[in-house]
Amino acid sequence: MQDQLQLTFVTFKKDSYIVVEGKQNVDRFFIIHQGKVLLSKDVEVAPAEGGKAQGPGDIFGVVSSMSAHSHIETTRALSDVVLISVKRELYSCLIQRNASIAMKIIRQFSQRMRYLDEALTRLTLKNTADNDVSHLFMVGEYYAKQNQYNQAYYAYYQYLKYCPRGRDVKLTRERMMKIAPYVKNVKFDYDPGEINRFYPGNSMVFSEGEPGDELYIIQKGSVKIVKIVDNNEVLLAVLKPGDIFGEMAMLESKPRMACAVAYNDCVVFVVNRANFERMVGIRPQIIARLTILLAERIWLIYKQLANTLLDDPLGRMYDTLLIQLEKNRMNLMVSQPYTFDFGPQELINIVGLPRGEGEKVLRKMLENRLIQVADNRIVVMDIREIVRQTEYFKKIQRIEWGRRRSPLSF
Repeated sequence: MQDQLQLTFVTFKKDSYIVVEGKQNVDRFFIIHQGKVLLSKDVEVAPAEGGKAQGPGDIFGVVSSMSAHSHIETTRALSDVVLISVKRELYSCLIQRNASIAMKIIRQFSQRMRYLDEALTRLTLKNTADNDVSHLFMVGEYYAKQNQYNQAYYAYYQYLKYCPRGRDVKLTRERMMKIAPYVKNVKFDYDPGEINRFYPGNSMVFSEGEPGDELYIIQKGSVKIVKIVDNNEVLLAVLKPGDIFGEMAMLESKPRMACAVAYNDCVVFVVNRANFERMVGIRPQIIARLTILLAERIWLIYKQLANTLLDDPLGRMYDTLLIQLEKNRMNLMVSQPYTFDFGPQELINIVGLPRGEGEKVLRKMLENRLIQVADNRIVVMDIREIVRQTEYFKKIQRIEWGRRRSPLSF
């Protein structure tokens, strides 16, 4: 292991730029050994995300390195600095040698992820991301009205479990008796030592508002992540084998922020809070995968938050498509068609536009002959057109920001 883990010390003079926002092909992150650096962004995407000084022991560049995406911030040396450079492929070796580094990165990622996710939820879904356990009753009510009795019964059951003296206990019991004959394959309690768990299709793994002390790795099947907003179910993601979910509630001991529902029959590998830290040394590949997952999500949320700063909704719609292309690591320099895995209404929801306005903006986008809809999927005939359109709208936005900052503006 010692031979495999060859870390490199690098030095930078005061005022040197170490990494630059937007730089591609990132393959390493840095641990500060001596000195201080300043992290900054071209555009601050959320409150309290301003420039931040970091010193010995702090780590930067992990999001971009572990997600294999472009840098989302610039780092400048505030003094002469000595850094430990860690290549992405050495991360598993590093955490086996020093579990505390892995735990520090994961906890920082989890806190950052929740903060950014709450900011994005407030901006796009116009709804607070904070749910307490009483919210379980509202989840049950929504699914009962949609005749989705498995999900409704699960949420009602968890409400009684965590709110035994809640305001709606009596009504919850009445609802459960009424829908019980229609409920199939719903299980509520599992052996905590059971690390491989089966969930039938259309059964709920957990509900938003529910406390959580487990994360899950999908072995077979798929799971959809949804959130109930303004009496509507918003689809956030469909996860496939190898994907991890449920990690933030487990790491931070906070309520679930969304519902996880088995899309079809699925088997998951379960990691609970009690054995998580032990697994850092025993199964570093799982911890490395979790780090990559969190890094990818943080990168994506930064991009989505930056998207909300574009004034023109058509520009935001094009930028949303570009983010998806970048997320899927498409070569943006090559002319090729691409079919997105969502349709017009999902695009409107992702951008966060009201239905009427969103449909109007979508019609304007579809005036572009290179953008089409086929089988309820958005199709672009040449992905470079998405790049061109997004760059145009961002250029217009930068001009507008410059005009607003100018002392000659009226």
